[in-house]
This record gives sequence, structure tokens and C-alpha cells, in this order.
Amino acid sequence: MEDWSRDNPIAEFTRQRRRELKLTQVELSDITGVGLRFIRELEQGKPSLMMNKVNELLLFFGHTLTPIELSREQRLKLIED
Repeated sequence: MEDWSRDNPIAEFTRQRRRELKLTQVELSDITGVGLRFIRELEQGKPSLMMNKVNELLLFFGHTLTPIELSREQRLKLIED
């Protein structure tokens, strides 16, 4: 079982943006149509989530999942963790 991490970038981004808009998780779920359980799991850093659902939520904030190039050092760190 993979470890959950509230410190992952998508979890932090979603939590921060939701709070900036002064929305509860329930309100965000109602507005976006994304399930409350999904929002909670995303903000808690569940490591495996459906990308299309993540994108539905990110689109509300004007963002989308995008691949980025990692340096060799970043890749090695990810492998070690």
C-alpha cells in the first residue's frame, strides 16, 4: 500500500486554492460535481486517483495536469522516496 502525503503538490494546491475561495470541501464538491470523498482523498494525498477527476477539479481553478521534465536529481530523489 502506498503512503498518503498531504504534502504532495496537487493536494497542497487544491487545499490552498479552496481555502483562498473560502469554500468547504462540501461546497467545492457541490460546485464542481466532483464527489466529496474524492476531494477529501485528494487533499489528504491519496497516491492513486483518477486523472480525469483530478482534472475536473483543477479546471475549476483554471489549471490542468501537465507533464513536466524533471532533472536527474529530482528523478533520483523520487526513486529513493
